[in-house]
Formats: sequence, structure tokens, C-alpha cells
Amino acid sequence: MNAIVVMTTVGNLEAGEKLASEIVETKLAACVQILPPMTSIYRWKGEVQKETEHLLLIKTTADRWEDLSAFVHSNHPYEVPELIAVDASKIAPEYQEWLAAQVAS
Repeated sequence: MNAIVVMTTVGNLEAGEKLASEIVETKLAACVQILPPMTSIYRWKGEVQKETEHLLLIKTTADRWEDLSAFVHSNHPYEVPELIAVDASKIAPEYQEWLAAQVAS
């Protein structure tokens, strides 16, 4: 079982809580953390944008990536959601065991 941490951003806390709850309820992830507001600066449709966003850290397994990605793309409020996965190469064995049990079908 390979654990991954997936990142996405949303425009407000309510959107983050809704998306996070649905992800955990459907067993696409074991845990989602919603970080405090931050400033994002990015280029969108040729213009530099500056927005306040919340970062979601989604803890899941590589086996759940495809389903999680499809779910986020279908349920995210953004036209093009950020969706970046990082392999968790070092993870406490007991946390890894818990994580795997939470996303098991």
C-alpha cells in the first residue's frame, strides 16, 4: 500500500468542508485537513490573479487516486481544480495501517 498526500485548493471554508466531508464519507481518503486561508497568486486566462484560498491535504492511497481524481473533478467548484499528489515515502506503520483500513472498499 502506497500512501499519498493529495493537494487541492478551494475559495472558501464552506466549499472545503463540503468537499472534504464527501471525500471521507465515500472512503476516497482517510483524512482531509483544511488549512487556514492563504493567498494564491496565479495566471488564469492571460491575467495574473490574486485570491484567498484554503488548501486541502487529502490523505489516501495510490490505489484510490483515479477514483479520487474523478470525484474531485466532478464535484470541485473550480473549472480547473489544482490536484497534485505526493508520494508519502516515509510513514509511521500504525498510521499507514489505519489509513489503508479507512479507504478499503
